[in-house]
This record gives sequence, structure tokens and C-alpha cells, in this order.
Amino acid sequence: MSTTNGVGGTGSILDQYQFGEKREAKGNDLGKNEFLELLVAQLNNQNPLEPQENGEFIGQLAQFSTVEGVEKLNSSMQTILSGYQSSQALQASSLVGRKVIVPTDKAVVDTSETFKASLVLPTSSSNVFVNIYDSTGAAVGRVNMGQQEAGNISFMWDGKDSSGNVLPPGTYRFEAQATYQGETKGLYTLLPANVDSVTLGQNGGELMLNLAGIGSIGLSQVQIIGQ
Repeated sequence: MSTTNGVGGTGSILDQYQFGEKREAKGNDLGKNEFLELLVAQLNNQNPLEPQENGEFIGQLAQFSTVEGVEKLNSSMQTILSGYQSSQALQASSLVGRKVIVPTDKAVVDTSETFKASLVLPTSSSNVFVNIYDSTGAAVGRVNMGQQEAGNISFMWDGKDSSGNVLPPGTYRFEAQATYQGETKGLYTLLPANVDSVTLGQNGGELMLNLAGIGSIGLSQVQIIGQ
């Protein structure tokens, strides 16, 4: 039996459903709406003498559900990212003007007050000390701490040189060292710094703190957030 016009195979009918420039403008991506249009067109124009098999129809419905699910997932991820960025902005506004403790060897020191910091000692030592240098690299002071057990060790500097003279405020470098395992080794120092401003991470990146006298440092490196 010959096939009447308009009831033939779906191939010729579906050829009418071309998206042309609109399809190209979307980067050749088949979205939910386009998929649904094709599915409805196929059902409306199938040959009644050779209807679509149930298994094939169910498979197409499953594909449609997958496309719709991916779109919903993308929308949810965008919502989560937007919320994370808003949380970052809130964190940023609360950190500006506060003091944080970070792993660094430089700090802006107000020499009219006692400077407080700490160092990380990996094992017990009979001789722990901190050398202090000014912005020109000249040695201006030293804090002797003697014998210490392993751990985070606090130290203080009164802002004076070896002759007892009060030094001017400014940026100073702290070089912590200790004697263990038969030699003198450098140590990590944890110093205070003021947060001048913050830079929000792009595309969900890490929040960066811009610290006075130090520069930028990631929020994840902050050890303590002070007043």
C-alpha cells in the first residue's frame, strides 16, 4: 500500500523542523525546548501503519528527562555560586580594619608599643632567638629566648635597638632561628598585620586580603583573626 502525503516516514517531516541561524547562534546545543519540539513533531507525524515502538519512545522520554535535569543542575549551581560570592562579600566587609595573624617574616611595627608575635619550633632547642632588621636590611635588634620546647612560641619586642634607643615606626623583618640537630635552622614566624582592603575571588576563587606592609595573602593562610 502506498503512503499518503503527510503520513510518510518521519525523516521528511522532521526535515521541516530546522533551526537554521537560531540553532547556530546557540552554538549547536540542543536545549530542552528544541528537544521537546522534535519529540512532539515525531509523534504527530509518525506513520500510523508503523507506529513508534514503546521502547524507543521511552528511550526518548528518558533523554528528555536527562536534558531537563542537566539544565536544572546548572541553574542550581549558579544559585550556589551566587550565594557563595555574597558570603565572601560579607566576610570582606567584616575583615577590613581588623588585625590578623599570618605566616610572614615582615610586619608594620608601632615601636611606641610592645610588638607581640610567635614562631613555630618543630622540636626542642637549647637556643632560640629572633633577629630584627629594618627596611634597609640593617640588623637593629635581637630577642633571645634561650631554651624552648617544641610548639608555637610567643615572643615580644620592645621596639628598641641593642643600645636601648627607641626605633622609628615602620616595616621590620623578623628572622627566627633555633639550634637543634647540631645546627642552627630558620623557623616560621606568625606576625600580626592590619587588613587594609580585600579582593573578592573571581569565579568562586579565594578571598584575598591586602595587608599593610605585606601585600596580598589568601584568607586560607590566616591563622587568627583579631580585633
